[in-house]
Amino acid sequence: MARSDPAGAGTGARDSAAAAPATKRARFWWLVHQWAGLKFSVLLSFVLLTGTLAVFSAELDWATRPALRVDPASVSGSVNFPAIAREAARTRPDHRFRSIEAPPARAFAATVTAERPDGSLVFLYAHPITGEIQGEGHWVGAKRVLRNMHRHLNMPIWLGVPIVSSLALLLLVSLVTSLIVYKKWWRGFARPIRTRDARTGIGDFHRLAGVWSLWFVALMILTGLWYLAEEVAAGAPPAPRPELAAVPMPVQALPDRLAAGLAAARAADPDLRIERIAFPTDSLGAFKFEGQKAAILVRPRANAVWTDARSGAPVMLADARDMSVHQRIAEAADPLHFGTFGGYWTKIPWFLFGLLLTGLSISGVMLYAMRIGRSKRLRGEGKGMLARGWMGMGPWRWPATALVLVSFILLPTLFSVGD
Repeated sequence: MARSDPAGAGTGARDSAAAAPATKRARFWWLVHQWAGLKFSVLLSFVLLTGTLAVFSAELDWATRPALRVDPASVSGSVNFPAIAREAARTRPDHRFRSIEAPPARAFAATVTAERPDGSLVFLYAHPITGEIQGEGHWVGAKRVLRNMHRHLNMPIWLGVPIVSSLALLLLVSLVTSLIVYKKWWRGFARPIRTRDARTGIGDFHRLAGVWSLWFVALMILTGLWYLAEEVAAGAPPAPRPELAAVPMPVQALPDRLAAGLAAARAADPDLRIERIAFPTDSLGAFKFEGQKAAILVRPRANAVWTDARSGAPVMLADARDMSVHQRIAEAADPLHFGTFGGYWTKIPWFLFGLLLTGLSISGVMLYAMRIGRSKRLRGEGKGMLARGWMGMGPWRWPATALVLVSFILLPTLFSVGD
């Protein structure tokens, strides 16, 4: 019979004692990760999904509005803005025109934003070369609905934006704790998803999706935190604009005035690729020609030429390269958040990783329901996965669900804006 080793026994006891704090720390960070991903998962999943769909919101409008479609073979050369203005003025002489936007792709019509005599807004869809008005659509479409739901849940901006963007804090906690909980996470890029049972498969998917979308999660956190700071305390200073008195302009004179201003704008800034034209307003007697130049990651409004609506002469130029760091960050947030800066080369990856991030949120709840929801404290509160996940959210599920419902309840107010 072998004799016991007192020294060895002591070493084992010390090892066990040393391992206990490490186990407690791991348990703590796992609980924090679970809390951040679970408690507001209803709202978080909704915001992630609407943001993902918003990447292709223009395409959703294209699919549901026949007047927005053109034959790509019929489009060659640059957009004929004067022809579009001429046809809009001819077919809608009683409308007031606000802007013309170039098509985002060859299969799209150009979009004229107009105001009816009763003050309601409407989109006119024009062929980008001939200017023919192919039809019209309501001011509210898939693009407006998805952007407003994603950005501020159709609530007032001062309230909704901070609520939505504060979810970036939960994403930040989830990201940091996942790197702590998932030991040697960098080895997970090539680990396959095992399918021996549902719990294993969902767990493997959650980890695999997590490591591959780390960069995307970090980007959403940074832009989300920027939106939060921008709305609460750090809004970028407004860009300068000229001071020109309003000019009375009959609709019939609009096409010629636009053509003169367009020629002057192109001569003043030949490198400007014009994507949008804003028409004179009651407070500004100038056309504004917006587009892209050498600066990267900016919205079209960052580069512009203003021309006098009366004489057609250029009165001010704006170049995004002259902006302050604060303004450049503000301009870069949207292109980075929605992946619009590279056309379909960036929109498609942003959409796919958005789906992946939404799947991460949902699979996290499913994992909780499968692994933790079967504990004694929840065993009697629902046998199904949905019931266990719902109960595991605790009282936080009520405000999260209420905010999602509010975004639908307030949809009619969105439609009334353009009416």
